[in-house]
Amino acid sequence: MSSETRNTATAATTATTPRHTATRRQVLAGSGAAAAIAFTGAFSELFAGTAAARGHGGYGPLVPDPDGLLDLPKGFRYRVLSREGDPLRSGEGKVPSNHDGMAALAGRHGRVHLVRNHENRHTAKIGVPTVAGLTYDPAAKGGCTSLELDGRNKVLGERVAIAGTAVNCAGGPTPWRTWLTCEETEDKAGTNGYTKDHGFIFEVDGADPRRTGAVPLTAMGRFQHEAIAVDPKNGIVYETEDAFDRPFGLFYRFLPAKPLGGTGSLRAGGALEAMRVPGLPDLSVVQETGASFDRVEWVPVPDPLAAETPIRLQDFGRKGITHAQKLEGCYWGGSSVYFVSSFARSAEGSAADHYGQVWRYEPKKRRLTLVVVFGPDTDIQLPGESPDNICLAADGGLMVCEDGGGAQHVLGVTRRGEVYTMARGRQNIGTPEEPEWGEFAGVAFSPDGSTMYVNCYTPGTTFAVTGPWR
Repeated sequence: MSSETRNTATAATTATTPRHTATRRQVLAGSGAAAAIAFTGAFSELFAGTAAARGHGGYGPLVPDPDGLLDLPKGFRYRVLSREGDPLRSGEGKVPSNHDGMAALAGRHGRVHLVRNHENRHTAKIGVPTVAGLTYDPAAKGGCTSLELDGRNKVLGERVAIAGTAVNCAGGPTPWRTWLTCEETEDKAGTNGYTKDHGFIFEVDGADPRRTGAVPLTAMGRFQHEAIAVDPKNGIVYETEDAFDRPFGLFYRFLPAKPLGGTGSLRAGGALEAMRVPGLPDLSVVQETGASFDRVEWVPVPDPLAAETPIRLQDFGRKGITHAQKLEGCYWGGSSVYFVSSFARSAEGSAADHYGQVWRYEPKKRRLTLVVVFGPDTDIQLPGESPDNICLAADGGLMVCEDGGGAQHVLGVTRRGEVYTMARGRQNIGTPEEPEWGEFAGVAFSPDGSTMYVNCYTPGTTFAVTGPWR
């Protein structure tokens, strides 16, 4: 960890006036070349060194799937890797319910370890089987399973990677090829039959789960975790909180005592801090793409274990702290960390309304910028309701799992800001009179970029999608 990072962790900082650039709509009224720079500058660094998107967005119209599972553009095909209720190949039990966040980690000899969350509450239909040495709380039904794939996406193995956790929503990969799975709950022992406190992050080694076991990384905080991203240069971990009620969640960073120490190093502890944007208590009020805020502050969390009071309600001093509704996906790209606010609704307590935001934080400049705004009054319009899980696409743009009513889609966003439909789910989990489709989650690409993996949340299904990716 650099001395600069250590100084910003402890020294007080001063607020500066927010810098506002022109919106994309305003720039479009002028030079077309300037528009591309104004909007896509945030995307261009995500896949540095890769080819830019071609002159058009998307891969064409979707072709209805005769098997009624997944509609894709012409030239693309899918393989079902795993389905809820099928036997695990390890013989440990059945494939659990509620497939959610996921990562594709490189293994030996071209193999891929697909580590998959199961967002199981105590009422889940099929819990993650308890396995000796891999179970945190036998009363909890969440956890992760791991699939081992060869270079052609043939499933070589499928096993429990961690069990006895609760509401494993999202997470994120580490530079040392493990998965940090996040519990999206604050339930304590004695709640819902649990025997231990929950609301932690756990490290999972998809290739050898017994290397990591089932140890909560308590110094990283106990709250309703959503996702994480790791700075590959210094090991700082950024964390989002998807709190369901006011004052909503925070954006955190964890300064590890052993930066980039490898598997198990996060157990050594560290310092947890929350983001404060001076003069901005709620991110939802920012509506203009390009709005930027310098000199972001990081405030030490008084009680990371939230023994008495949830972190978002703790006393951060007279200046307060910055909140946001529905903080979701989080990922590292280029020299910045990106995170998503899925939506904000004033009727539910947010300061303003929006249909989805993507924010970029530049650690070296301590600058926060709103890079994407979704919604009917912007140039980025989703056919559904709001963005949820997001990953980097092979063309340098984004892949987005929408989270809303009606048919569910995986959507692409090119560097130019064009939105296209990549996949549509066909599994109706409602009735013919009142159809309801299982949402997508866990979108991720293989290390070589040749395959997009994605889950249908329910009925739990994991797909591998191949084709003419750009």
